[in-house]
Amino acid sequence: MAEAARVGQRSRIVARWVAVLGAAMLAACSTVVPRGPVAAPDRPVARPQANRPEAVEAGLPRDAARNRVALLVPLSGSNAGVGRSIANATMLAVLDTGTDKVRITNYDTATGAGAAAQRAIAEGAQLILGPLLSDDVRAVAPIAKAAGVPVLSFSNDVSVAGNGVYLMGYAPAQSIDRVVQYARGRGVTSFAGLIPNGLYGERASTAFLRSVEGAGGEVVSLQTYGRVAGGIAGAVTRLNAKAPYGAVLVADGSASAGVAAPLVKRGSGASTRILGTELWNSESGLAARPGLNGAWFASVADNLYRQYATKYRARYGAAPYRLSSLGYDAVLLTVRISRDWPVGRAFPEGRLRDGDGFAGIDGAFRFGRDGVAERALEVQEVQGGTTVVVSPAPAGFGR
Repeated sequence: MAEAARVGQRSRIVARWVAVLGAAMLAACSTVVPRGPVAAPDRPVARPQANRPEAVEAGLPRDAARNRVALLVPLSGSNAGVGRSIANATMLAVLDTGTDKVRITNYDTATGAGAAAQRAIAEGAQLILGPLLSDDVRAVAPIAKAAGVPVLSFSNDVSVAGNGVYLMGYAPAQSIDRVVQYARGRGVTSFAGLIPNGLYGERASTAFLRSVEGAGGEVVSLQTYGRVAGGIAGAVTRLNAKAPYGAVLVADGSASAGVAAPLVKRGSGASTRILGTELWNSESGLAARPGLNGAWFASVADNLYRQYATKYRARYGAAPYRLSSLGYDAVLLTVRISRDWPVGRAFPEGRLRDGDGFAGIDGAFRFGRDGVAERALEVQEVQGGTTVVVSPAPAGFGR
């Protein structure tokens, strides 16, 4: 808009000079030229001074009315779909809130997250939303820290949290603890686990063991598997050697759980509950897997998300990625804090640790001392081709 204003100003200046020159030419045509020498004027005629062009600053134009916020997500490459969905969600949140306190600018992390952060900070960003991937967070964190700019990341990798980095992603340890506590409350005392190889599996395994112990239950068997043909079936065979169990956690997506569930029940009994993680909430085909009927899993609430998804489709003509709600909620949080954020001042990072927490599409959440978002989760049960809430998420956090 500032550029358009400068162009308009230059156009008016040019038009004014054209008018002046035109008038001068018309005057010259109607003037009688005297014969003979013309006397020199008594005083020298001052030549019109040429207008100096306005200085053009590099980067984004200055904005004295709004604080700058950078959104760092992949806008190209293999993760562009989810990145663009998050970017759309942030724009939708800006429109829905009607805020005039913040200005959000998108930066593509697919071409280099560190470079994107440096550019954003150079252009005045005082808060960073994103990145999405943990490796990108590692690249951005020291750059942001040196500039005193907090980072609200969409990653769920707790190892990158802290020291100015806050995680809004859904931490698997929280969903595992919630569903284990619910199962224990329903009388389950003996547990078993099927854990995929890899970092996610390692962290899920640790969280599972701690949760069961904390709930007063017992983990009878824990089997790992590779994501290869027959991998999970082989793990179930080893698991069934110590059956029966009250519940078995499958720390993987619903496709793997759907394969494992009938094999587990064949060896442990039809009443054995299958437990899932937050991964299930982002999978559209979950309820259609007959083997998962009766399974429990914990996740963020979906009631407000459904309303958001309807509005998103109406505006963008496509369904949003489930993770895009993180972008929407990050803007809601920013807008709330912007009431106490004078324009041009540093972002008030201390407000992120508000003990009462924040509300969003995904329900209530608050940041702990470790910088990880603690979320109020609900428990859902797969029932006859759909999912039903069997334990609602709390509305907030008690002191």
